[in-house]
Amino acid sequence: MSANDAKVGLQARRLAWEVLEAVGAGAYADVALERAVRQHQLSPADRSLTTELAYGCIRWRQWLDVWLDRLGKVPARKQPPRLRWLLHLGLYQLLRMQRIPPAAAVDTTVELAKRHGFSRLSPVVNGVLRSALRAKEAGETLPWPEQPAERLAFCHSLPVWLAESLLHWSDPDQAERVAIACNQVPPLDLRVNRLRSTPDDVAAALSEAGVSTQPIDGCPDGLQVLASGGDLRRWPGFEQGHWSVQDRSAQWISPLLAPQPGDRILDACAAPGGKATHLAELIGDVGEIWAVDRSAGRLKRVAANASRLGCGCIKAMAADAADLIEQHPDWRGSFQRILLDVPCSGLGTLSRHPDARWRVTAATVEELLPLQARLLVAMLPLLAPGGRLVYSTCTIHPAENGGQVKRFLQGHTDFLLLSEQQRWPDPDGGDGFYSAVITAPVKA
Repeated sequence: MSANDAKVGLQARRLAWEVLEAVGAGAYADVALERAVRQHQLSPADRSLTTELAYGCIRWRQWLDVWLDRLGKVPARKQPPRLRWLLHLGLYQLLRMQRIPPAAAVDTTVELAKRHGFSRLSPVVNGVLRSALRAKEAGETLPWPEQPAERLAFCHSLPVWLAESLLHWSDPDQAERVAIACNQVPPLDLRVNRLRSTPDDVAAALSEAGVSTQPIDGCPDGLQVLASGGDLRRWPGFEQGHWSVQDRSAQWISPLLAPQPGDRILDACAAPGGKATHLAELIGDVGEIWAVDRSAGRLKRVAANASRLGCGCIKAMAADAADLIEQHPDWRGSFQRILLDVPCSGLGTLSRHPDARWRVTAATVEELLPLQARLLVAMLPLLAPGGRLVYSTCTIHPAENGGQVKRFLQGHTDFLLLSEQQRWPDPDGGDGFYSAVITAPVKA
């Protein structure tokens, strides 16, 4: 990418366009973004703009399509994909970003069209964006459907099937709150490592470096970052393992196991290791924690996180959790605590993974259910008599949550459900998640 691109403000926009193209072709947004920015030495401001543009356009894809359908002669879904994403880039800046001057949004988008294969269509790009600007200045709004699910989907840029489901799972007000939360940039939450520091000390050190924080309600070890800048890996305490990044919803999971020093604990689907290291911190690093995951590559992150945080009691092992008892028959009944954070649809994390809403379907959920059920049953022979198991997900789909646990308990009447909780994505912060605390009979 040329120096002239950077000078006229095109670099961040060009990279965001690349990310939109990649995601439109099936790539994961976080992977595509990291690949795009890794190839260029971006300033913090340009990296932030690239991220905001890419993730914002992905979040608001359907909403932007509705505007395109209104403003253009060709429906959005019939546009060449690269042109569609470029128009999204311009429309997002015009209609949803306050800090970008309208002239800059129009001019840079038209310039990208001229430089990257759409020179002949640059007048069309210019016309669509200027029509959008006139509509915005006139205070015009889109005509939304009267049907509740379609209206929720179009207003908040969700798939219609998901909007219908939200209205079925909850009341209209709750569905609206979830939809709003799905389109907000999630707050940055930290978990303080009490093996090496305290929340007060971490907050003070960060404050001296210009990073302001506040405590998180319900998370005794949590701090929400309010204002910051630069690479967080250079913030005070990161290299020393005083804290790690973990959403507040994830911080609520590990304490549900009520782990005790000396416990033998299994984290059955452990990567990237946030909950395993939290468990180690909760037991004072006294005990034995097996962090199991099918991906040997992802387990490297578990080992790296454990090393940085000083969690020496964690042992990482690449294996299929569903087959553990066959591979390790000596593990039968040996774990006082088991955390089963199953693979799920991730519908509780759409603010963090905006592309998931366009990738996950009702069929995707159905495909996951047998795996979740198999993993849950596979934990039983590993759990010690009277032991505690926490089944958790980061989804809000009832079939993956209460539905799974209900079927399990119907087939295993000697196990007891101590508690279950569904947390919805919250506009004030926190992903959606589900947890169920189950205890084994005292006598096997």
